[in-house]
Amino acid sequence: MADRTADRPPARRPGGRNARVREQILAATVELVARDGIANFRYEEVAETAGVHKTSVYRNWPDREELVVEALLRYVEDLASVADTGDIHRDLVDFLVALAGGLETPFGRTLEQAVQPARQSRTVQALTRILDERVAAMRRRVDTAVERGELPPVDSPFLGEMISGPVHLIVNRGMRPFTRKDAERIVGVVLAGIRATAPHA
Repeated sequence: MADRTADRPPARRPGGRNARVREQILAATVELVARDGIANFRYEEVAETAGVHKTSVYRNWPDREELVVEALLRYVEDLASVADTGDIHRDLVDFLVALAGGLETPFGRTLEQAVQPARQSRTVQALTRILDERVAAMRRRVDTAVERGELPPVDSPFLGEMISGPVHLIVNRGMRPFTRKDAERIVGVVLAGIRATAPHA
């Protein structure tokens, strides 16, 4: 009998299709939250937007808020990263440009609005965790710069607030786009001030 093993299609990896369906559902959730906001997000529209059967949504995420939280975390995970090229000025500028780019999207604006209400839902807690991770990443990068002698000893959380605050102001005000030139000026002024006011040994 001839060996027909070579004629068989490759075996499907377990969970492969389900993984694709999950990605489609998460992408659809991001799209709907960006369009309607978290408060107006309709669980029932996810399946139609994702192009999947509604049972796939309910099977993977029986709880509406769990779906929203996972989609939010997946979408904004890169906001918590700060590169380390060895040039603190450049790394902070790149960080601000990426931050502004994220905040200027419809989804980014939704995120900004979501952290405003004074309520402790799981969604708000997830967004708060993202912000905390971003602050921690900034602190690690600044502390590394201090260890290398790129910067004098500095309160890294304060530095992070000083450089990121203007980004939120410009973007939320919506009067003009945030540019790399803005980022260069902000970082330049803040780092110059830190170096100028550092205590001399």
